[in-house]
Amino acid sequence: MTENSKRLIGRSARGIAIALVVVVFFGPIVWILATAFKEPRDVYALKLFFTPTLENIRAAFDTPYFVGERTWNSIVVTMSTLLLSLPIATAAAYAFSRFRFPGGNVWSVGVLATQFIPPVIVVIPLFVAFRHAGLLDTRIALVIANMSFVVPYAIWMIKGFIDSIPLDMEEAAQIDGASRLRAIWDVVVPMALPGIATAAIFCFVVSWNEFFYALVLSRQDATTLQVGLMSARTERGDAWEIMAAMGLIIILPMLVLSRFVQQYFAKGLISGSVR
Repeated sequence: MTENSKRLIGRSARGIAIALVVVVFFGPIVWILATAFKEPRDVYALKLFFTPTLENIRAAFDTPYFVGERTWNSIVVTMSTLLLSLPIATAAAYAFSRFRFPGGNVWSVGVLATQFIPPVIVVIPLFVAFRHAGLLDTRIALVIANMSFVVPYAIWMIKGFIDSIPLDMEEAAQIDGASRLRAIWDVVVPMALPGIATAAIFCFVVSWNEFFYALVLSRQDATTLQVGLMSARTERGDAWEIMAAMGLIIILPMLVLSRFVQQYFAKGLISGSVR
């Protein structure tokens, strides 16, 4: 076999591999995008060309799907989780990074260990507690539930960035007359901002896509978009065109977010890995 033949085979293999990756990753998105604009009769037909319609989008905002209300619930729950989790996680990450507690690393490892507890175990006591507190089917319950698994993750991510910040810079600010809180705000937070931003992206994605807690802890008033997908099961079976329209609304923020934060997200991960 000649050298040119080997190079040709190598290029062909790489091309096939890239094509398979594209199909696997982008195929479902293309399918959802196409199905969202199909007539019901075209959903099960293998057509490359069809007459697009906006009826599915309109129907998704009408009875019984109520996508508008459920989108608002998802936005409120996700943004509330984000705005509450980041300050708490940043403060806890700073404490674990700068202070020594009795028991050494037991506490920080304990925070990480909560990530290995299956959600089905955590949701039972949460359900009982929220029922007694009258918080079932409320956005507050979903925010608290989301924070139970978002905050520990954010703590560990931000802690890695704070560990890389020299303590001398913080002490220099305090020598110049700044209080510890002022030094944290003026020195630590700006330098750890890539880590905080990276944690914020992860928190947003996880909270926006959360399904299990929303399914168990909401009934009607606080139902999110992800749970609302189940309402697309009708008398005639699964209304795939409506489900695709709702799915398109769900993934749209993720696509927009990935477009604008990709470079910052990569920089944040790289910065956190350098010591």
